[in-house]
Amino acid sequence: MSPNADKRTVLTRRSALAGGGLLAVAATLAACSNSDPLSSNTVAGGSGTIVVGSQQYYSNEIIAELYAQALEQAGFTVDRQYQIGQREVYIPELESGAISVLPEYGGNLLQYYDSETDTTDSDSVHAALSDVLPDSLMVLDYAEATDQDSYTVTSDLAAEYDLVSIGDLAKLDGTVMVAANSEFKTRPYGPTGIKAVYGVDADVYPVEDSGGSLTVGALTDGTVQAADIYTSSPAIDANDLVVLEDPEGLILPQNVTPLVTADLDEGAVTAINAVSALLTTEALRALNARSVDEQLDSATIATDWLTEQGIL
Repeated sequence: MSPNADKRTVLTRRSALAGGGLLAVAATLAACSNSDPLSSNTVAGGSGTIVVGSQQYYSNEIIAELYAQALEQAGFTVDRQYQIGQREVYIPELESGAISVLPEYGGNLLQYYDSETDTTDSDSVHAALSDVLPDSLMVLDYAEATDQDSYTVTSDLAAEYDLVSIGDLAKLDGTVMVAANSEFKTRPYGPTGIKAVYGVDADVYPVEDSGGSLTVGALTDGTVQAADIYTSSPAIDANDLVVLEDPEGLILPQNVTPLVTADLDEGAVTAINAVSALLTTEALRALNARSVDEQLDSATIATDWLTEQGIL
């Protein structure tokens, strides 16, 4: 699981570190990915080979693999280009047609194209995307599953200061340090946003692993007071972390939303929408847990789930 200012740092791969049961993250998923993303000369879209890409984030690769296998089951040839990076890398590739399909997150995608949007709910986010996307792209049905950015704290800190909502971080002394990818600093819900909406002074402690083991470690060892840990992460339950409530809607709904080329075959659209119709937040958490806990690759995780759902 950003605004125009998100067009900057390519994230490093998630580190596979041992310890605490959670530091064995799913970077092993990269083994099923192409070693040189975007190296293929395959033409995307239309009725030829469909190029499915993913962000450099293990959960996003799992979703991409769900799409890929559903497309193959529907009779399409798929070229996988996983672990590409973040929006500054893959959005131009989608706009040019080099990639056909990529799992996105509604609110962050909307703010990439329109950082001033005032939408607040999933339906309005999806409708607004149709207005701001270039003619070469479109979004398909969004899933019930969300993978939100968050302000997350330890249960000990939450109990000590009675932290329930994001605004309660103002109870902490001084500037709240938040472990997050460096681009979090310029997102609408980063330090500027939390100050404007909740009156909380915050700054970013940069950790480039997309809410992974290093981010969790910085939070649990007390290096920071809060962290941006994506809400579908099994690390939240495993570490007894507390995701602070967001009553003012600082962070837009981030439903899993397929971003595709406008000329994608109708049969491919149908196949991907079938996946979205079944992908709930609980299902996504379970898929992520299989990656983190069992260290399975995205292909195995996707095959098992799609078989259970009757798509394969």
